[in-house]
Amino acid sequence: MTDVQSPRPGGGSTLDRFFGVHAAGSSVSTELRAGLTTFLTMSYILFVNPQVLSTAINVPNAFVQLLMTTAIAAAFGSIVMGVVAKYPYAQAPGMGLNAFFAFTVVQGLGVPWQTALGAVFVSGVLFVLLSVLGARQAIVQAIPTSLKFAITGGIGAFLAFLGLRSAGLVVSNPATLLGLGSLTAPTVWLALLGLLIAAVLMKRRVTGAILWSILATTALAILTRIPVYAGGPNGALQPFPGFDGRFLGIIDAPIWPSALVGQLDIVGALGLGLLSVVFTFFFVDFFDATGTLTGLSQRAGFLDEKGEMPRARRLFAMDGLAAMFGAYMGTSTTTAYVESASGIGEGGRTGLTAVTVGVLFLLSMFLWPLASAIPGAATAPALILVGALMMEGVKNVDWDDISEGLPAFLTVLTMPLTFSIANGVSIGVISYCAIKLLSGEARRVSPILYGVAALLLVRYVWLMGE
Repeated sequence: MTDVQSPRPGGGSTLDRFFGVHAAGSSVSTELRAGLTTFLTMSYILFVNPQVLSTAINVPNAFVQLLMTTAIAAAFGSIVMGVVAKYPYAQAPGMGLNAFFAFTVVQGLGVPWQTALGAVFVSGVLFVLLSVLGARQAIVQAIPTSLKFAITGGIGAFLAFLGLRSAGLVVSNPATLLGLGSLTAPTVWLALLGLLIAAVLMKRRVTGAILWSILATTALAILTRIPVYAGGPNGALQPFPGFDGRFLGIIDAPIWPSALVGQLDIVGALGLGLLSVVFTFFFVDFFDATGTLTGLSQRAGFLDEKGEMPRARRLFAMDGLAAMFGAYMGTSTTTAYVESASGIGEGGRTGLTAVTVGVLFLLSMFLWPLASAIPGAATAPALILVGALMMEGVKNVDWDDISEGLPAFLTVLTMPLTFSIANGVSIGVISYCAIKLLSGEARRVSPILYGVAALLLVRYVWLMGE
């Protein structure tokens, strides 16, 4: 498999020729719409990431500076993914990894946030090195087809769970861990209405069904002033406060995050006592991002008959480069976003989709208060619907063979229940190798996969020791 895409001769616009839009069976308008859809489904990170990291990073005007850093890191990661790797995958500071950064490393272990940023940077360097050497794509190629379909389905289940939680349909329950939310809550019925609109429009083959659903439910929330926006007293939801006759009040000039940029401490991160932190950042993001990129590629139809991705080295290297740049700018690990599936669902197939997302993140630095006009209840239906669509590939798993079916099932189930794509991939790989080895089919498994399974076991044993 070559790592370079052959140029397509012929006419077309500059964007068409550079990204190979028509060669991918798409159009410029479709790519732009897909990028907007992806941005809308992941724009929550502009507000959530600063909320998480500001608990650990103490600088003047921390929230606004972290918001700017988040936007810049997401823009850079998405643009290099689109321009260099030419895939429609957006990148931004990852959820889960930011919580590990803030609550476990900085607050729990007492590591200075500058040193923690250094650890993120070092893990990004390792990503790039392994990508250039071909190690990451070799691991992807060693994953059996059944697990690749299961990873896609697991990501779908994870997306749907995120959507259900954002909508308030699924809530925590002290007796059963999870339970059904209040069906009378505004977030719930607004999300259900949005899901119905998206499903009907998609069934009727309306172009941009997911995007129209997001815009329609957002307009309804603003016009009816139902309480679906965060920011009320004591954490309560409130009506959208922006359109009260002061439209210019929701436009603000960006500020440069000077207190964060270049503050990482690489030398401190390389100290012997922090190597375990570097390893954890590296390990979790490796399998999180690898699982995400593999699942998205399978969903978009990029994998060939051997399960290989074109331009794989560039794809994985851009993931590592984004992590390095994000750490320099002052945020936790930047990685590929599973919400990119919403843009793929809208027909995004080239790097133009990712570049569109990046440009929108740059614009959000000027118009960032406008992003708050999209409530979580409006983007939740997109996550649920795309999650359902991503379950399609699970039908290709050989469920009659327990050595194929059980690891696939564990992969799908573990991702949403542990809130981790990395855990789902890990449990799937370990169980697959163990069953094949003990049932006399050891030679059907790649030696590389056995090595990966061994490393995963070592990690879990180490976590138990901790």
